[in-house]
Amino acid sequence: MKPVLQVALDFVNLKRAIKCAEEAVKGGADWIEAGTPLIKSEGMNAVRALRKRFPGKTIVADMKIMDAGRTEVEIAAKSGADIVCVLGASSDSTIKECVESARNYGAKIQVDLISIKDAKKRARDVEKFGADYIGIHCAIDEQMQAQERFGQLKDIRRVVNIPIAIAGGINSETAPKAISSGASIIIVGGAINKAGDAEQSTRNIKKSITTLKKVKTGLFKRVSEKDIEKVLARVSTANLSDAMHRSGVLKGLSPVTRAIKMCGKAFTVRTYPGDWAKTVEAIDRAEAGQVIVIDAGGVGPAVWGELATHGAIQKGIAGVVIDGAIRDVQEIRRLKFPAFAKIVSPAAGEPKGFGEIGIPINITGTKVFSGDYIVGDDDGIVVIQRQKAVEIANRAMSILEMEVRLRKEIDEGSTLAKVTELLKWEKR
Repeated sequence: MKPVLQVALDFVNLKRAIKCAEEAVKGGADWIEAGTPLIKSEGMNAVRALRKRFPGKTIVADMKIMDAGRTEVEIAAKSGADIVCVLGASSDSTIKECVESARNYGAKIQVDLISIKDAKKRARDVEKFGADYIGIHCAIDEQMQAQERFGQLKDIRRVVNIPIAIAGGINSETAPKAISSGASIIIVGGAINKAGDAEQSTRNIKKSITTLKKVKTGLFKRVSEKDIEKVLARVSTANLSDAMHRSGVLKGLSPVTRAIKMCGKAFTVRTYPGDWAKTVEAIDRAEAGQVIVIDAGGVGPAVWGELATHGAIQKGIAGVVIDGAIRDVQEIRRLKFPAFAKIVSPAAGEPKGFGEIGIPINITGTKVFSGDYIVGDDDGIVVIQRQKAVEIANRAMSILEMEVRLRKEIDEGSTLAKVTELLKWEKR
C-alpha cells in the first residue's frame, strides 16, 4: 500500500488533541489516531469528536484491547473508528472476537505486538486470525533507553503479507528507514504532538516518507550513551528533576557564576573542613570535561578560590561543586568558570592533606559517585546516576519537547491553567 502517515494524538485533553490534529492534517497527515491516553481520559467522546471534525479521514482508536474484544470493538466502531487496535498479548479468542466484531461493524483490526517476545510467530498467528494490520511498537519507556524496532520490523515483513505499522520515536530523520525496513504505516506521536509548529513538523515527516530522504530535526531524538552529554547540555536542571520525579537535587548549593551551564561526569573529593589539599590535588587527577564534586562537610573555611580555578581551566575541568565554602567569587565570575557552593567566605583553610579522592560521597543527603553525571545551571544542581543516565537524559529531552508545545499554546493567548484544564485534573 502507499505509505501512510498516522498522527497519534497522545494527549489527555480533547481540545489540545483536536487543535494538534487540525495542524497535522494541514501538514499532510493521512490517518488520525485517538491515542490511548486520550481515550482513557475522554472515552469514546474523543473518537466521536475526531469523526465529526474530520469526516473524510481514517480514524484509528488505539484501544489496546486485552479482553472483552467484541464489546470494545463495537463501541469504538459505533463511535466512528475505522481501525481499532488490540494487543497481541491478549488471548487468541480475544483477537478472533475483535476481528469478527470489526467485520460486523465495518471496521478493521490492527494487532499491536508491543512487548511480544516471539513477535514473528505472533504476527503469523494474527494474520491467520484475520487481522488487517500488524503494529510494531517500541514502548515509550524502551525509547528512553535508546531502543528501536527496525530490526524486528524487517523480520516480520518477511513472514506476513498484511500491511505493517511502526510506532515509537519516529521522526523526520528515521521515517525513511521505517519505510525501507518494510513499514506501510508510519505512526508519529511526539514529533508532531510536541512540536511548536505541528503543521510544519508533519509536512517534514510526510516529505521524508515520500522521498525516502531524511529531513533534519533538532528535537524528537533519543540518544545512547555516546551522545548523552549533548542532551544534558541542552536540557535544564528543571527538566532533569522532573524526569527523576523531582529528585536528584543537591539542596542548598547555589551558583556562584550565573548564566553558565555546567555538565560533566563527577570526580569526587572528600575533605575535612577548611583543608584544601585534596581539592587542589583533584585538579591534577581529574580529566578534562569532569566536574569536581567536593564534600567539605557543608561548612567553612573556603577550600576553593581563584588560583584553583585558574588550574582547573588549564586542565579543561567542566566545573566545581562544593558542599562547603568558596572564595574569590568576583574573580571566578570574571573567568566565567562554573562553580556552585553552599557558602561564600573570604577565609581560607590550610592544606593538611586529610581526605580521599574518587570515593562515594554524600552531598546534602544525596549520594554521589565518581562517574555520575552532574548538571548545573541557575536553578541549581542535579546528579544523575550513571547507570540511569541515558534514560534520564532522554526523559528530560521529552519533557523539554513537551514544554515547546505548551509554550506555543500559551503564547497564542491562553494560560497554563487553561491549556492543561487544571481544574479538571485537581485531585478529588
